[in-house]
Amino acid sequence: MKTNLLSVFALLLGTLFVFLGNGLHGLLLPVRGAAEGYSSTTLGLLGTSWASGFVLGCLLAPNIVKRTGHVRAFSGFAALLAIVALLTGIMVDPIWWIALRAITGFSTAGTCMIIESWLNERATNESRGMIFSLYIAITLFGVVGGQMILPLGDTSTPILFMVIGIVYCLAMLPTTLSTAASPQPLNTVRLDLPSLLRTSPVACISIVFVGVANGAFGTLGPVFGREAGLADSTIAIMMSVTIFAGAIMQLPAGRLSDRIDRRYVVAGLAAIGGVAGLLMFAVQPANVTWLLILIAVYGATANAIYPVAVAHANDFTSSEDFVKVAGGLLLLYGIGTIIGPTISGPVMSNFGPYALFGVTATAHLLIAGYAVFRSRRRAALPVEERDAYTATVTSGTMITPESLQLSPNAAPFPDEEAVAAEEPLAQAW
Repeated sequence: MKTNLLSVFALLLGTLFVFLGNGLHGLLLPVRGAAEGYSSTTLGLLGTSWASGFVLGCLLAPNIVKRTGHVRAFSGFAALLAIVALLTGIMVDPIWWIALRAITGFSTAGTCMIIESWLNERATNESRGMIFSLYIAITLFGVVGGQMILPLGDTSTPILFMVIGIVYCLAMLPTTLSTAASPQPLNTVRLDLPSLLRTSPVACISIVFVGVANGAFGTLGPVFGREAGLADSTIAIMMSVTIFAGAIMQLPAGRLSDRIDRRYVVAGLAAIGGVAGLLMFAVQPANVTWLLILIAVYGATANAIYPVAVAHANDFTSSEDFVKVAGGLLLLYGIGTIIGPTISGPVMSNFGPYALFGVTATAHLLIAGYAVFRSRRRAALPVEERDAYTATVTSGTMITPESLQLSPNAAPFPDEEAVAAEEPLAQAW
């Protein structure tokens, strides 16, 4: 285990820098945009653009990696991230920002796929659970660490954009200077969304609406904070609280879902998240302490729904199909994150900043209602026949299909002879 972790230390260090840059850039743009007077609709399109670029990156980046190799492709994607960060600091214009944000999403997908495939190759059946958990923890602390850099600088100057560019450049160094051999070509996953919808409609519908809510809050939460009169330091704390609360809630939510019908857990989490959103929308708390408490409740429940929904889908599939099922659900989540900011921006422009939580509450209450409805249509799977819950996505971040191979829920890695005997999958995610 120690040898396996040492072999990926440099790669994990690069991962930390990537997510530090992502966390700071993702928070800085809406905060600076709100200060510049950009409308909520415009700022919502930043999230739509990023999510669209990320989904396209998952579809197209593997071909780039196959042509150029992992190290050169990673350096190219990281360079694009740094260039875009610097350009957004130079060209403070909403049209340019929206266009450049798509490139950031695309390049983020590319860098993550390379990191995850590299980790996959270094992991063994005995160590991949530990490596997966460590990777998820690094992405979590990277995003939060990047967000907490915001109060240390002046958002009205280009300095923080320059810091982001430096951080992305630092991410290149560990892999560029590493003497380790490049990994094998990226794994590909053939998806069957119609079959997935028939197998587990609750998981599919829930994850789309989770994407809507999380995409809306992730993009426009900082805008809400600025328009609600919060200081930059409080905005950074608010966004970080939702991530940490979601990470803490995943274990108790998962344990509960191993004991009772997972659909009830999904419904309960969504209902609590919906009520928290409605209270935010209706009460509009002026006291920062109460606001952060409600935000923590919202984040704890909203960010715990995804892994429970994935576990519910896995209950009805074989372990060999875990990657295919989880990849399909990840695609549905990406679609939801495209929809969420697109809807929420105009809603906030017309009804005020707290209307953001009206959108998230609507999405969560729809999840709760549908989960309860479906629980009346199909009996729950007996506890002894279910897969054990395992968190599959960290709160506040997005992963690519390559990371699914690292999950302990995935089928064990085949030996070399079995790999040679199998035909490779033809279609990418």
